[in-house]
Amino acid sequence: MTNTGDKYFDSEAFHKLLDSYETSINAGEPVFMDADDLVDIADYYQYTGEKDKAEEAISLALSLSPGSSSPLTYRIHEALFQQNDPQKAWELLEQMIDKESPDYIFDRAEILISEGNIEEAEEYLEENFRDLPSDEQQDFIVDAANIFMDWRLPEKVIQWVTRGNPNDPNVKNSTEFKEILAKAFVEMGKYEDGKRIFNELIDKDPFSKKYWNALASAQFMNEDYSGAIQSSEYAIALEPEDPEGFITKANGLLRLNNFEEALKYYQRYLELEPDDEFALLHEGTCLINMLKLQEAIEVLKKAQAITTKDSSYFWDIYQELAFAYAENKEPDKAMEVMDQAEAMEYDPVQILLIRGHIFLTAEKLDEAKEAFGKAIRMSDSRKQTMLRVIVSFYDNRYVEGAYAFLQRFLTHYDEEEEGKNTEGYAYMALCCYELKKYDEFLSYLKKACEVNPAECRIAVGNMFPEDIKPENYYHYIKDKLDRE
Repeated sequence: MTNTGDKYFDSEAFHKLLDSYETSINAGEPVFMDADDLVDIADYYQYTGEKDKAEEAISLALSLSPGSSSPLTYRIHEALFQQNDPQKAWELLEQMIDKESPDYIFDRAEILISEGNIEEAEEYLEENFRDLPSDEQQDFIVDAANIFMDWRLPEKVIQWVTRGNPNDPNVKNSTEFKEILAKAFVEMGKYEDGKRIFNELIDKDPFSKKYWNALASAQFMNEDYSGAIQSSEYAIALEPEDPEGFITKANGLLRLNNFEEALKYYQRYLELEPDDEFALLHEGTCLINMLKLQEAIEVLKKAQAITTKDSSYFWDIYQELAFAYAENKEPDKAMEVMDQAEAMEYDPVQILLIRGHIFLTAEKLDEAKEAFGKAIRMSDSRKQTMLRVIVSFYDNRYVEGAYAFLQRFLTHYDEEEEGKNTEGYAYMALCCYELKKYDEFLSYLKKACEVNPAECRIAVGNMFPEDIKPENYYHYIKDKLDRE
């Protein structure tokens, strides 16, 4: 049985329940369990990636208890989150026998939220909350807050959580309240608040894999990659085959340009989740950076076979595959990948940018300029497109050309934006360093650290120790030079 990090799923009581169920199923005997227990079993299988077993358990629950709230709630969540079908969810809701159950109330609110009727859902929950006796209100608050968290509405989460009496020790020390509050803070970008609460939860329960992974995720989003790696290591220590720990550690290592170690953890993750396009994409990225181009191509072709145009990783996969072919001196195959993306009617500006990059890799400068020129003329975001072109020239070792382009770029946008331009300075610093223009390097690095630390990390981060924040790069190198 998998150690999930969930207290109930890892409890002895649930182990006994699951063992009893699996014994009956494996023996072909009838299962005598109530619907709620079967839903818990289905949730466990869903959580551990055993979707066929989850379907078997929930189908059994509905056959034994048609109209029961908990298995219908499971189906409603499938309709909303997996099938994006609110109409089906309404039809399932009508099958519930008990129209006053908490499941019915919260399911109805969720369907309203899924349709964009957030205020109507809020009013409906308010009406039901006011009618509750005081000893039931805290549970209602937690459930309502969890719904809004599921739909990524953290401001609503905060509103509901703060309804609880903050002076009540049961509220103040409630792990449920703290956990959902921490998630809401992270979703809102208040990472320090989220990390503080997750650390409090870990102090109370240091063996919770769930909290270590949540802390690692918050640290990663806060660009504390070393901290995220360390927290994910604690999660892995608690569960040596923890996919979430593997992927978070791999992501942190990748951001720190430790491609060899990142590759190991992406591969360990993929042993458990072989069809994860995100992990395949980043495994390919690691291999490209390690110059294992043929291996990268094979991995990225797997990702390409899995992805769809609707996927948020579609373009990254096609782009990385084209880069891998181009770096492997196979420009024709790289262009074929762009032809495939074009046939699927992907953004023509992005395709032209990659075609230009491929031409540069093949040392076809005139063709590259033509593709880049078309991309800039077609683009609705000319500034960002021009910067992409400049970076392509730098990446293909046309450093002096990139330097000259950046001079014109910065002069134009500094004037147009009345000195408020924040983009391009870190790349200019990089070009100056490569061209041994060290005074200019320091000047542009100082400006970049002041106005765009994120660009600094991307452009020159590999020149500095991991623990130095990008906004401090200039001071770090200046102090080092002064000491010398």
